Amino acid sequence: QVQLVESGGGLVQAGGSLRLSCAASALTFTITRIGWFRQAPGKEREFVAVIWWSGGSTSYADSVKGRFTVSKDNSKNTVYLQLNSLKPEDTAVYYCAGIRGGTSYNPTNYEYWGQGTQVTVSS
Repeated sequence: QVQLVESGGGLVQAGGSLRLSCAASALTFTITRIGWFRQAPGKEREFVAVIWWSGGSTSYADSVKGRFTVSKDNSKNTVYLQLNSLKPEDTAVYYCAGIRGGTSYNPTNYEYWGQGTQVTVSS
């Protein structure tokens, strides 16, 4: 079973940057993609970005396109989410998750989830 552990969250001022990490504890041959989601208080979990484990293709939500970048280091079984030009509305708990099949944008298709890391952006 794949276990995912996020790190790198914190408090940052608007316009600042953070880099989140998602470390997988086991070989990721069982999954095809690692996605990032976020959930703000009182809101549904929403898709942020996804990266294919093999090949590295990426996709982003319109709200973060051009500001966030997802990347990976296969040798470390780690996926990164670089958050730039942060806005207060980016404040949320960020989760990474592993998926085998199905659309990347639907959180119900993901089988493995990390515990989440808090990102808070002050104005």
